[in-house]
Amino acid sequence: MPDVLLNASAFLGALLAMEGVAWATHRWVMHGPLWVLHRSHHAPATGRFERNDLFALFFASLAIALFWWGAAPGREAVSWSAAGVTAYGLLYALVHDGLVHRRWPMPRVRRGGYLWRLVQAHRLHHAVRTREGAVSFGFLLPGDARRLAARLRARTPGKRDAPAA
Repeated sequence: MPDVLLNASAFLGALLAMEGVAWATHRWVMHGPLWVLHRSHHAPATGRFERNDLFALFFASLAIALFWWGAAPGREAVSWSAAGVTAYGLLYALVHDGLVHRRWPMPRVRRGGYLWRLVQAHRLHHAVRTREGAVSFGFLLPGDARRLAARLRARTPGKRDAPAA
């Protein structure tokens, strides 16, 4: 039974830790030195794919490396961590690319509730088309849309970039 708890903890820990990794990567790398790739995600779509999609390859390679390392006997928890990273990637693809950006058919979310907050927080992030001034860099833990909109308005005085929540 302890192995089951260890493996479940590794899976859930990696899944939850990916929110921190995604937040930090989005804030300091994508809106930093690799803005040249991420900029495509803040611009109107010009095709099916964006340069920003290359970040999915980075995160997938992280999961693949963990699966590879965890393949050795006695490292099952590492494989379960890789499964947690992969699960985060699947959630991201479904919710971010499907529900938020409508890159494929997905049902619309009803007003109110967790998914609505998540969609609104991400839309407020996209209210800014430059690498500076954006709010809401996370994904699974969305901030309150009213607070994010107020913070966005405070960062862009005189502009009407921030839609009402």
